[in-house]
Parts: sequence; structure tokens; C-alpha cells
Amino acid sequence: MHALEKEKLPRLSLGEGRNMVTHLMVVNLTIFVFLFFTLVIYQMEQVGEPRFHQDIMTWLRLPADPSKLLTRPWTLVTSLFTHISFWQIFSNMVWLWCFGTFMQHLAGYQRILPLYLFGGICSNLVYVAAMQLIPSFHALAANEYALGAAGSIMAIAVGVTTIAPRYRIFPLLAGGISLWIITLVFVILSVGALMASSSYGYTYIPGLAGGALTGWFFMYQWKKGTDLGAGFNRLTFKLTHVFHPASQRINPDDFKKKNSPADAEQQPYRRIGKVPEQKLNEILDKINEYGLASLTAEERDTLLRASKTK
Repeated sequence: MHALEKEKLPRLSLGEGRNMVTHLMVVNLTIFVFLFFTLVIYQMEQVGEPRFHQDIMTWLRLPADPSKLLTRPWTLVTSLFTHISFWQIFSNMVWLWCFGTFMQHLAGYQRILPLYLFGGICSNLVYVAAMQLIPSFHALAANEYALGAAGSIMAIAVGVTTIAPRYRIFPLLAGGISLWIITLVFVILSVGALMASSSYGYTYIPGLAGGALTGWFFMYQWKKGTDLGAGFNRLTFKLTHVFHPASQRINPDDFKKKNSPADAEQQPYRRIGKVPEQKLNEILDKINEYGLASLTAEERDTLLRASKTK
């Protein structure tokens, strides 16, 4: 496969490093499997499903009642990784793979986790606020709850559409489908599924709107040069490397500094007849970490020339 084809086709591989989409999917699926088998054990022991929800789900899902939320504030986060329905986890993971891969491809893997968490938390807060402020919802607040990654995925979907609305999917199919069309279909299906829910799923529509607004604002600021997730990424890096030897600690900003456009402009432009594999791998790694926008003019030209060589 040519290098340019590798650039255009987002990849999802369980063995690929720095693939935050895969990590999030694994976490969500692992929790789902754990909850599923726990429910099976409850049913085998004839304890019953209501007891399962009382003992376990109560501490993971987001309560719509603010007084209950104050006693379980961690549910703002745990609810984003909690699924109990097969179709819910299946649809959410498919859309997470879709929009998360595009986001990782266009803006780098470091945008994924901050936007997933920030978008989901804001979505949950808007949901709780709507349950109190909308009169028809308020009567249901005492017994309703929310769970699942829908708000987070909506934030990622709207976020990636904000920075590349005309990004083409399946370019060989009549010139491709614009990303904004895929996002529009996702929004319609998401709202339609909530409206068609036999329970009071429609009450979470304001939560989806909150996630969408967060995704737009987050990536709009990133597009202007302000990374709202930079502090979170630095904290995460320090926490995950706290036991690493100092010689193995790498500042995540070092790569960006070494490959900044200002540095590239100061270096003489060199044409390479045959692109070395190491140089090509460095460019692809940079795309994976920081997105296509981080490439310099010389790197884009190198990638284009490599695509013409089998």
C-alpha cells in the first residue's frame, strides 16, 4: 500500500501504539463484559436483576437527582464507561471507532481522551440541569439516570467535524462522502433512538446537545491554537511515568518542538529521490500523534513523493 493511501485510510489496530481509540474501546468493552457476567451470576444465584442494579449499577450510573449526585460525584465519570445493553455498547463502540479514528488521524491521539472526558462530563451536567429546569422532566428526576458514552462520542463527532467538515470518506465512491454528512446521520440516529426508547430516553437529548457544544468549543479553540486538553495530557503523562527512570521520561512537547514549522523554515530544502523508510515512518508517527495539520511543507512533499513509489 502506498504511503498516501496509509495517510488517507484511518487504521485501527489493537497492536498499534498510541491508539487512544483502541484503549477507550477496550476499557468500555471490559467493563461491559464484567457487568454482564456479574448480572448472570446474580440471576443464577436467584438474587434477581433488581438487586444487581441496587448493589452495583447504582454506584456507576449518573443519577438525575442533584441530591443523589452530590453523594456519588464519581458517577459523572464512571457513567461514561458503563453500558448494560448489548445494542448500546455495540452502537456506541462503532461510532467511537468511526469518529475517534478520524479525530486521531486529523488532530492526533492526544485530543481523544481529554475530549472524551470533558465532553462526557459536560453532557452529564447539562442532563442533570435539564432534568431540574424543564418542568416535564423534573417530575421524573427522582428515578431517572443516565449511562453510556453517547455524550462523549457526540463531542468527538462534532469536534472532528468542526476542524474538517469536508473531509472525504470513501473517496473512490463518487468522490467520497463529506464528514459533515456522516455526522448529521449520526445525530439523527442518536436523537431518533432516544425518542423511540420505551423508557424516558428522550430526557437525555439535552445531554447530547451539551456534548455537541463542548466538542465544538474544544476543537474550535484547538483550531485557533489553544489546546484546552494540554494540562490534562501533561498531568496524565506525569502520572503514567511516575515510576519510570528519568532517562526514559520523554516530554511529549519535545517532538513538536523539533518539528515545528519555524525550525523547518530555517533548514535548507532537500529533495530526496527515494524516500528512506525511517523518514516515512517518522512522518506517519507525527500524523498519528499531532494530525495532518502538524506536517511541514517539506514533509507533505516527502509523503506525496513516497506515495508515487511502490
